[in-house]
Amino acid sequence: MNAPVLVAARDALLGIGWRVVRLDQPYVVAGRRAPAPAAHLDEVALLTVEEVRGEGEPLLLAGKSSGARVTCRTARAAGALGCVAYGFPLHPPGRPEKTRAPELNAAGVPVLVCQGVRDAFGTPDDVKAAAKRGVKVSEVPGDHSMRTKAAIEAAVALTVRWVQART
Repeated sequence: MNAPVLVAARDALLGIGWRVVRLDQPYVVAGRRAPAPAAHLDEVALLTVEEVRGEGEPLLLAGKSSGARVTCRTARAAGALGCVAYGFPLHPPGRPEKTRAPELNAAGVPVLVCQGVRDAFGTPDDVKAAAKRGVKVSEVPGDHSMRTKAAIEAAVALTVRWVQART
């Protein structure tokens, strides 16, 4: 929730009139490093959306890394108009055979992926090759962390343009 790219995206979306709700994943709140099972993460995300979403309010889901996976898996069920995936972990580093492409492609809504050019979890070209219709993959400088000023600025600019084109 406090990843620099997520904080900057929050600020930019607030600046263009969106209401933003942030969610820490349950395993982070519990102080664990390893994520809970996907079904648990998805359930918490969907319950949170149900709790905080205003009547008729447009919904955009966004997440970084593991959170990007959650947004893609839950977007359709949440009724989102789209989702933004910062650093989608297409596969574990050095294990391209363990693809998570089905999660990316199952969103059921338009997806913007902002991917670091040196991301060990999958380069932009890797993600583009795995992506199906409705998934737009954009390169940002740097690696999976997206902690540099250049990466954050690029990802936020892409996000704002993409969101404005949908609303």
